[in-house]
Amino acid sequence: MNIAPQRLMKGDTVGVIAPASPPVPEKLDRAVRFLKELGLEVKVGRSAAERHGYLAGSDEERLGDLHDMFEDRSVKAVICACGGYGTARIAGKIDYRLIKSRPKIFWGYSDITFLHTAIRQNTGLITFHGPMLSSDIGKDDVHPLTRRSFQQLFQKMTLSYTEELSPLETLVHGAAEGELVGGNLALLVTTLGTPYEIDTKGKLLFIEDVDEEPYRIDRMLNQLKMAGKLSDAAGILLCDFHNCIPKKRDKSLTLKEVFQDYIASEGKPALSGFKIGHCSPNIAVPVGVKAVLDAGKKRLTIEPGIS
Repeated sequence: MNIAPQRLMKGDTVGVIAPASPPVPEKLDRAVRFLKELGLEVKVGRSAAERHGYLAGSDEERLGDLHDMFEDRSVKAVICACGGYGTARIAGKIDYRLIKSRPKIFWGYSDITFLHTAIRQNTGLITFHGPMLSSDIGKDDVHPLTRRSFQQLFQKMTLSYTEELSPLETLVHGAAEGELVGGNLALLVTTLGTPYEIDTKGKLLFIEDVDEEPYRIDRMLNQLKMAGKLSDAAGILLCDFHNCIPKKRDKSLTLKEVFQDYIASEGKPALSGFKIGHCSPNIAVPVGVKAVLDAGKKRLTIEPGIS
């Protein structure tokens, strides 16, 4: 049984944490102002200002912030400042019983994919794959749809993704429904063989990535395929693969050819072109809710992620 977190109200407090790499301070400050403009109070975790190599503080500090925000009853949502690297390092130490007993909105993407998967599969909590503070909202020029995604936290809304939002391409015709799961492809692959291995059976799998050459996308999709994750899925959504172009090789398969080899060959309903992930706009979607994909009609309908 999945747990839908409570919606936000004006005046609520949200917690900001950096469970992976450190945010850019100036961009985080700008994003915090955005949250306050939405009528929210903001509590920033201590590790957001820490630096430990490529991490925002030690594992214990970052884990402590995550636990503190879920334990604090005044905090109604936990929003990640940025991605980078580091969430898998703390996944095995998270108190999932605490999160299940204090369910609240959890929001982020990129390296946060590992936490989305771990939290959902250990607690049933519906989380949000959405634009982050330092890396998205803190930029000088933020797309209106990226900003508007945060309205999902205040209003119980069914999302209907059609070509009104972005051009879509059908890879395999047909319709399918199931829980929406997925996120960053590289992070999904790192869950394989761990206690947090992504479960795709009967689900709609969405994937995205950034700055990976086609041969790297090929390698990761091949690993998902051999692990049975593509054949288990009811349908597949290809989201944004920003700057995933050949760089080191004179000759390369195109990304479209790679997707034909791995996605189209599965024969599951598949649609590409969703502006979800490392892109502008970056449209938020709830993870773990029921969704319906009609690849032929180029439509994705997603149930609300809040109660």
